Amino acid sequence: MILDAMKNVRDVMVVLYLMLIWKTVEGFKGYGWKASTGNEGAAYCLSWRLAVEANNVRAWRTVPTQCLRHVETYMVGGQYERDLELIMGQVSSFADEIVLSDDGLDAWIFDIDDTCISNLEYYKRKRYGCDPYDPMGFRAWALVAGCPAIPPVLGMFNKLVYQGFKVFLLTGRDEDTLGYSTIYNLHSQGFVGYERVILRRAENKGQCASDYKSGVRKKLVEEGYRLWGNVGDQWSDLQGDFSGNRTFKLPNPMYFVP
Repeated sequence: MILDAMKNVRDVMVVLYLMLIWKTVEGFKGYGWKASTGNEGAAYCLSWRLAVEANNVRAWRTVPTQCLRHVETYMVGGQYERDLELIMGQVSSFADEIVLSDDGLDAWIFDIDDTCISNLEYYKRKRYGCDPYDPMGFRAWALVAGCPAIPPVLGMFNKLVYQGFKVFLLTGRDEDTLGYSTIYNLHSQGFVGYERVILRRAENKGQCASDYKSGVRKKLVEEGYRLWGNVGDQWSDLQGDFSGNRTFKLPNPMYFVP
């Protein structure tokens, strides 16, 4: 009889243990631990793009092929433009707080590719970054000098120039091969009134973008310029020394420049 009672107690304990495990699993589901669904691919691509923009995913070579439609929808479906408008609003608010000196040395820096002018039409042909980088193909595209202005950035550029800031346009494009076409492209799209366009020279070849741009900014500071703001679509536009009082990262899920 005692043995039967012990067996019953054991059975009850097993049932209670199983119920506890079931409750724990159900609790995890409430925190996102759930079975795979048809939306898993879209959720992954949203997480991947967020990680890219936060610089948590680095040195990636191509957009994951399963994210092609996600990136396409983001870039041409209206959200990209809305994000740019919001960021330029932040730039504008910050610039309005600055009291300019009368020495003409208050400065801003803007990257060029996919900051001032857009390469979206080119990257459509490259499946929005799912295809590997093609340096010769991009060079041929840039030589055409047909990149359209990014409207919110052009508007902000004009505002800063009007307010009296010296605006430097800093790019990793090669000066010898793309200097003329780049400047022509900028002028044709309304980017006039800047202080200087700075392109990569022979002595900068082989440098990663962040080192090259840090060196340029260092020289500007040595010339006496106060770098109030720095705008770019790549983290390598904004990282390193002398980055400016504030940096503003524009979205770009199509490619990564180290």
